[in-house]
Amino acid sequence: MLDLLVVAVGLMYLASGPISRFVGHNPTVVMLALAFLLVIGMVLIADGFGTHVPKGYIYASMAFAAFVEGLNMAARRRKNGPPPSDAD
Repeated sequence: MLDLLVVAVGLMYLASGPISRFVGHNPTVVMLALAFLLVIGMVLIADGFGTHVPKGYIYASMAFAAFVEGLNMAARRRKNGPPPSDAD
């Protein structure tokens, strides 16, 4: 178990740089992530009050929003060219 924990922390450490650069070049991803957190929070609150929200609706809306954001990023990249690298 400890070995798996060390591997997981190591992978997160290695992935933090590329993910940070990606989010830095795509600020709309931050807004999308915030919207996902708000949806999950509202579903948890509704669940606490006894209202059942089918998880398929949540997953479908998140997948659709991520798909649309991917299309937006591709359109921006085609219009403006690739994002600058850190070496520039």
